[in-house]
Formats: sequence, structure tokens, C-alpha cells
Amino acid sequence: MELLRQNEAEMNIPPLVNAALGLSADDLRRYSRHLVIPQISIEGQERLKSAKVVCIGAGGLGSPILMYLAGAGVGTLGIVEYDTVDESNLQRQIIYGQSDIGKSKAEIATLRIAEINPLIKVITHNVKLDNLNVMEIFKEYDLIIDGTDNFATRYLINDACVLLSKPYIWGSVLRFDGQVSVFWSQYGPCYRCLHPEPSMDAPNCAEAGVLGVLCASIGSIQATEAIKLITGIGEPLIGSLIVYDALAMSFRSLNLSKDPECVVCGENPTLVTLLEDYEDLLSPIRSSEISAIELKSKYDKGEDFFLVDVREPHEYEIVHIPGGQLIPIAGFLDGSALASMPRDREIILYCRSGVRSANALAILNDAGFNRSAHVTGGVLAWAKHVDPTCTVY
Repeated sequence: MELLRQNEAEMNIPPLVNAALGLSADDLRRYSRHLVIPQISIEGQERLKSAKVVCIGAGGLGSPILMYLAGAGVGTLGIVEYDTVDESNLQRQIIYGQSDIGKSKAEIATLRIAEINPLIKVITHNVKLDNLNVMEIFKEYDLIIDGTDNFATRYLINDACVLLSKPYIWGSVLRFDGQVSVFWSQYGPCYRCLHPEPSMDAPNCAEAGVLGVLCASIGSIQATEAIKLITGIGEPLIGSLIVYDALAMSFRSLNLSKDPECVVCGENPTLVTLLEDYEDLLSPIRSSEISAIELKSKYDKGEDFFLVDVREPHEYEIVHIPGGQLIPIAGFLDGSALASMPRDREIILYCRSGVRSANALAILNDAGFNRSAHVTGGVLAWAKHVDPTCTVY
């Protein structure tokens, strides 16, 4: 989408919290390198000590965010995370180690933070964030930071923050690219102003991969923005989008504006309460889904269908479902793959976890291929429910 320009005059935003707490002798020793910075000094450190910040997700972005904010002395850190540590996480989620595999991320992250800084309070929310608990969780915090990697949760976080008038620090990583912005509807645009609707052709990190150290770069910027907002120093990224290209080692700053027609923060908002199911934003074609077990049943019955793997060749070499033909997603996006799709057979698509295959299915449906479906959970579901000997990645 075209990004709208805003008035480039520097915004005058007051510190997010009051400097209500004094510093102990332990605080003075621990934060001495902050105290000698004129812009922070004792008053800024007191604001950090007073602040309550919650991070949604304790993964690739959440790891550096939580670790650096703990080290900075943010007085109360909340963690919303319900997942367990997987071996594939260790490439980028630096708050965990080999011995943590299979354990609760929220619990392990809490222990690591206590090691980094025993002077702060950690609140663990070992739940999946949804429209039923988000308002109750967020109302206890001054600032919300997003460390997730899916559109449904981002829209949920954004909408809750707008309704509660809370600042929202967003970050995103994919392959070698990262983005960061601060959304605060009182002073600038919200996430929906940037993305009015979810991008159905955007893969997540699990689908497309991510350079591990990129998470540290983007997460550190998010943590920096949190410190700036809390202490009231510098110019926050409200109305600005930072785009980082790790391969070129380049940063670009794009200006953003409020969308006057935004459904949640616009002049006449129509979304004044949370949606019932944010997953529905990404599931316009649920009626055309089949499970891995249903696919196996089709094989067993000898049904005639055309199975298509929409991943990349290097992924196909790692693992694939037998009988599938490799036609990467790019061929659906540019339309070249449609010529090889049969009109007289059922078409079944799959990818790693179901994101790219759902996108390809939407393209097929628009082109009139009505006898088509995709495998929910993709090859991961096949490995879990049908053939556990398959390699997963």
C-alpha cells in the first residue's frame, strides 16, 4: 500500500509513567551506567522502575526484548507465552538452551530474567492471548510489546491497545528483513492504518525462515523504543516505520499517517469492541480444508486427486508427502502455475504448515478451480499424525 506522509514536526509526548519510586542502594550500583547519562539520570531510572511492560511472545523477538528490559530495570515485566521450547527455536531464541527443550517458555524465560535482574518483578501469563483475556491482561500494563509472528494476534493486540489507549511497539522479521514501528492512536496511526487487511500472501518465519541474529537487531530496537517512551526521551517511532535490510546493512524510515477511514482509530470507527474470532481474518476458505489424516484416507481409498507441494525446492528435498508434485507458490502468485492445474481432478495443495497452501488455494478458487482444497498443518501435520518418521524443520 502507499504510505501516507505525516507532518514531520517532532511530537511532544510526555513520559509514559511517573517517577514515583526512589532508587535503592542496589539500584544505584546496578544502573550506574544509566544514571550518568544526562537524558536518563536518576529520574529516568525511577520511571523505568515504575513502569509495567508486557511482552506478547517470548520467542525470537521476545528473547532480546525481555532480557534487555530486565537489564534496564523495568520494574514489572509481563510475559504472555503458552508454547514450549523446541530445538528449532534455539537458532534465534537466545533466552533458552539445550536443556530447556520441551519445557514451558514462560517458565524458563521467567527464571532467566530473575538471573539477569532479581530486583524486578516478573508476571507470567502462561496462556494463549485471545479476545476473552486480552483486555484483562493489558489493562494492568503501561506498554505492550509485540513479539509474535502472525497477523491474527497482531490485529488482536492492536485493537485492544486502541480501545485501551495503550502504546503498542510492533516488530516483524522475515529472512533478512525486519520492520519496527510504534502505534499509539492518541498520537498517530495504529497497525490497521498500515495494514487495513491481512496480507494473504505473506509467509511467517516458520514458512520462509529468518536469520537468527536479525531477531536481536529488531528486538533491541523495540526495547529501545520502550525505554524512550517510558522515560520521555528522544523521538519515538510513532508515525514512522523503520525497515532494516540485514544483507545490505541499510535502514530506511518511512512516514505513516492515520487513516481517517480506519475501522478502529479513524474518524468514524466501526470496530468499537473486539472481534469474536481473530483467526477468521486469516481463514476465508476454511470450508476447503482437509486434514493430514483425511489425505491419508484418500490415498488408502485409491481416490484420484492431484497433490501439489507449493514450497521451495530446498524444502521439498528435506521432506515431502509421497505423490506430490512440486510447484512453488511463486507460480500461483504470477499465474504461471494455473496452466498445469487439471480441471477434471480434485486438486489438493500443501506446504509446511498451511499458510502458503491456503494462499495458493485462494488463487485457484478465484480462477474457477472449484474442486480444490489444502491440507491444514501441511507437512508438519503429516509427520505428526500420519508418518512420524518424516523429518520436520
